[in-house]
Amino acid sequence: MPLTETWHKSSYSNAHGGHCVEARATVQGAAVRDTQNRDLGKLDFSAEEWAALQSSLRAG
Repeated sequence: MPLTETWHKSSYSNAHGGHCVEARATVQGAAVRDTQNRDLGKLDFSAEEWAALQSSLRAG
């Protein structure tokens, strides 16, 4: 994910109330937030943590 201020909604989000998260690249790695509760903050991940999370999710 290239460094950007733009948040990207998960491809698993849908118009039927799917579990919606957004992510964006940061200098440190990545940030994730709840699409429906953006004002509650975000979770920050280092590049290593983000890579490990993605790897784990892909592995199922």
